[in-house]
Amino acid sequence: MAAYAVPAVYAVVIWWFSTGVIILLDHRPRHTHRWSMAGGTLVLAAALWAIATSAADTSETGAYMAFTGALLVWGWQEMSYYMGFVSGPRPTGCPPDTRGLARFRAAVGTSLWHEAAIVVGGLAILGLTWGQPNTFALWTYLIFAAMNLSARLNMFLGVRNLNAEFLPDHLSYLACFLRNRPMNPLFPVSVGLAALVTLWLGQAALGEGLGAHEVVGFTIITTLMALATLEHGFLMLPLPSAALWQWGLPKVANPVPSTAENACGASGRGGDLSDTGAPHRPALARGQHASAEPRGLPAEPRGVA
Repeated sequence: MAAYAVPAVYAVVIWWFSTGVIILLDHRPRHTHRWSMAGGTLVLAAALWAIATSAADTSETGAYMAFTGALLVWGWQEMSYYMGFVSGPRPTGCPPDTRGLARFRAAVGTSLWHEAAIVVGGLAILGLTWGQPNTFALWTYLIFAAMNLSARLNMFLGVRNLNAEFLPDHLSYLACFLRNRPMNPLFPVSVGLAALVTLWLGQAALGEGLGAHEVVGFTIITTLMALATLEHGFLMLPLPSAALWQWGLPKVANPVPSTAENACGASGRGGDLSDTGAPHRPALARGQHASAEPRGLPAEPRGVA
C-alpha cells in the first residue's frame, strides 16, 4: 500500500503548496514581480535540466524528478501570465455588447502569447524525453495543459463558481470574461472524459508486472488527473474550495462585493478595484459563487496550478 500512498500524497502536497506559493507571489506588489519572475526563470532552467536528466532514469527517483520538473515548468507558465510578462495582444476586457465569435476572439487575445508559450513548453519537454524510457514529465505537462484548457472552455460557457477573487488587481479586467451559469453543455462531457482517463491511468498503475518506476509514475499522474477532475467538479459544486489557498491571498479589510461586469465598466477596461474587494484569480476550480452574470471567457484557471 505504501508503494501507492507515498507518491499519491507527494502529488497532492506539491500540487497544493506550489499553487499557493504562486498565488502568494502573484499578489505581491508589482515591483516584486520582476524579481519573482527572475527567480522563477532560474527554477525553470533547473526544471528542464531535471526533465532531461530523468528521461533515461527508470528508478523511483526518476519518476519523482520527471513529475516535479514538469510541474515547475507549468508553474513558470502560470507566473509569467498572471504577473503580466507573457499574456496576449489585448490588455483590456470585453465590451458589454460583445457577443459570439467576437467575444471569443477578444478572450483569446488576452492570453494568446501565453497559449503559444504553453505549446512551446510542451514541445521542449517532448524533445527532452523523445526516445527515452521515462516520459512521465510529458504525461504530467499534458495533463496540466489539457485540463487547464478544458476548465477555461467550461468557464467561457458558464459555471456556478467563478472565484474571481483570485485575480491579481492588475488583471482585474479579466473578470469581464467570467460567466456565471448553473450548467453548460460541455461540462458533463469534460468531467466524464476526465473520469474515464483517471480510471484508465489508475488501471495502469495497478497493472501486473510493473516496476517501482512505473508504479510511482502512474500513481502520481493518476492522482494529478483525479485532482484536476475534482477541480472541475468544484466549478459547479457549492463547496468552499477557495479556502485551500486562502493563505496565499492578501488580507483585505472589510471587502465590498464587486461584480465582474462592474469591474470592466462600459469600455471593457478593468478599473482599479484594489479598494473595493476586487475580483481575484479563478483557479482550475476554487469554489465560491459570483454575484452577477457577466459576459465572456475567464482568465486561465489555475491548478499547479
